[in-house]
Amino acid sequence: MFKNWNYIIIIGAMAIACSDNTEKQLTNWPTITPPVAEKKIYTRIIHGDTVQDDYFWMNDYFKKGPDSTQVIAYLEEENNYTQGMLKDTEPLQTSLFHEMKSRIKEKDESVPYLKDGYYYYTRTEEGNQYYKYCRKKGSLDASEEILLDVDLMAKGHPYYAVEGFSVSPDNKLLAFGVDTVSRREYTIHIKNLETGELLSDRIDRTEGEAIWANDSKTFFYTSKNALTLLSEKIKRHTLGTASKADVLVYEEKDNSNYIGVGKSKNDKYVMIYSEGTLSSEVFILDANTPFGKFKTFQPRRKDVLYSITALEDRFLILTNDEAKNFKVMECPLNNTTRDHWKDFIPHRADVLVSGIDEFRDFIVVAERKDGLTQLAVRSLKDSRQHYLDFGEATYTVYPGANLEYDTDIVRYGYTSLVTPSSTFDYNMQTKEKELKKQQEVLGGYDPNDYASERLFATSVDGTKIPISIVYKKGYEKNGKSPLLLYAYGSYGLSMDPSFNPSRLSLLNRGFAYAIAHIRGGEEMGRQWYEDGKMMKKKNTFTDFIDCGKYLIAEKYTSPGHLYAQGGSAGGLLMGAVANMAPDLWRGIIAQVPFVDVVNTMLDETIPLTTNEYDEWGNPNQKQAYGYMKSYSPYENVEAKEYPNILVTTGLHDSQVQYFEPAKWVAKLRASKKGTNIILLKTDMDYGHGGASGRFDYLKDIALNYAFLFKLEGISK
Repeated sequence: MFKNWNYIIIIGAMAIACSDNTEKQLTNWPTITPPVAEKKIYTRIIHGDTVQDDYFWMNDYFKKGPDSTQVIAYLEEENNYTQGMLKDTEPLQTSLFHEMKSRIKEKDESVPYLKDGYYYYTRTEEGNQYYKYCRKKGSLDASEEILLDVDLMAKGHPYYAVEGFSVSPDNKLLAFGVDTVSRREYTIHIKNLETGELLSDRIDRTEGEAIWANDSKTFFYTSKNALTLLSEKIKRHTLGTASKADVLVYEEKDNSNYIGVGKSKNDKYVMIYSEGTLSSEVFILDANTPFGKFKTFQPRRKDVLYSITALEDRFLILTNDEAKNFKVMECPLNNTTRDHWKDFIPHRADVLVSGIDEFRDFIVVAERKDGLTQLAVRSLKDSRQHYLDFGEATYTVYPGANLEYDTDIVRYGYTSLVTPSSTFDYNMQTKEKELKKQQEVLGGYDPNDYASERLFATSVDGTKIPISIVYKKGYEKNGKSPLLLYAYGSYGLSMDPSFNPSRLSLLNRGFAYAIAHIRGGEEMGRQWYEDGKMMKKKNTFTDFIDCGKYLIAEKYTSPGHLYAQGGSAGGLLMGAVANMAPDLWRGIIAQVPFVDVVNTMLDETIPLTTNEYDEWGNPNQKQAYGYMKSYSPYENVEAKEYPNILVTTGLHDSQVQYFEPAKWVAKLRASKKGTNIILLKTDMDYGHGGASGRFDYLKDIALNYAFLFKLEGISK
């Protein structure tokens, strides 16, 4: 069957009638009755507002664990329904998986980096999901030491992640963290690199990384709360002692702050940092005296963020103190409080300073201007500065693994929507660069077959919103071509354009792929972020909608062929735009979506809730509650037609609990009108980041693409 669809799209103050003349084939869905979730009355009363939540019971697994059989049964029923509805795409999913996997060089090796006389790298072997962490002493021609064989370690585990590789200063011990549940709780282990044995030291519920003192016998780590998963304490461990004897050296009392511990590149200081959205504080300790007392670098101040970089003769401070887009200041090593700070790189209204990489004679400053990343190299001897040049309209550049302090070589990464990820070494003295490696795409890839553009949509308040877009040449801008629009838009995280070989499977089947650089990210500076959070959060949603309308107006696509995708906080975006502009999208993919904003932010037992108050607001305050409730996707589901929606989540997700998408799907199904489908896929083994193996994640991408292709009538 074929049908001609007609839409009315509102763009600015002008109504444009868009006729989709593609004669799009109606999707042929199987006749399967979707699950109907049981309703159990739960009433929320706060600020004089009474809300009935029929699906609050789905929190049960989070509270009770495996004993909550009703929740598990419901999620499995949803999985069976999704599998049945997409049954006819299974051959296509299998084909897509093998197609995407075939582009990956299975036997591969990372670019080695030098640290304390050893070259470190990872390498992968054909057919294996994980990798081997290796090193060579003194030269790349030296014999190889396999420090960790993660392929072997991961056997028998549905999920296995290793983080925080940290070699002791004497090069004899390796600390590393292991997570086998996907809750981002790591157990730290210590391996003797001379004998190959694991020491008896074992520390549970950590962030995964151990920071060694210079004695190679003592290290510091971040301990997590077992219930909320908040990082609350920094402890000191001495080798050979039980973890219960570890000494508390710092405890964070502000539950809206994240904490961590690190070490300066020159190995002189151990540093504890505590940071929230609005303020931060750093504590320092001489790395030669691990049993000493940490000193406050500068006490936290309201609305002031700062981080520090240790040089030989001073500290550099990156701060937003009277500097919206951040500036770099300096202070003496022995006088670190604010009254001793002075400008080193003054504030510039049009440039966001995002980071500093330090070396003995140079610093490399990561900046962002006009939405694009850039790297500035500055001499510490004469303050001369120059920028690296890249020559593409839309790209991403970022500092690489730069662990050596006493060197003139900086490593950086470069990518764009059409350029595979590339690693360069740049000589800051001679200004010569060397390509060390470019991501290899097996089966042949010619960037000249594809085109990328940088566009600007106008949001409802007149703000220009950047869009990065890529497509295969020959893509017709006639309003009949399919387009997938992606965005995130929260926490000041910028979604910079990058190459993804899996995306070729989308582009080669006629899709365009676009990234909307909406407010809530930091692409256009710090104000861009602040205009998309708290009581301005709705700017994030209207920006995305207006980017979609722009792409339709410019004939890149039409409502019958426009798709949206976002995950986590970007899943909140998907839920919001589904409510606000349901007629704009043919389909939506919402991955691990944060959609039950009010209920989650009211429950302090849920991991990370209190850390998020400065991002979303605290609903215990009436004004914040009312604003959150006005946009929270779960709260605003209505009896109307929604686009086709595929929702994915993980049972063990520590960032967005499984019950948020499950409740949202149940409410959507019970409320929506029309024949469009709502699908929920819960991975029963994984968490927020999905599968841990280097190939398994491709199955998730294949599922997403199969959903899109089914809606477009693409069968192979």
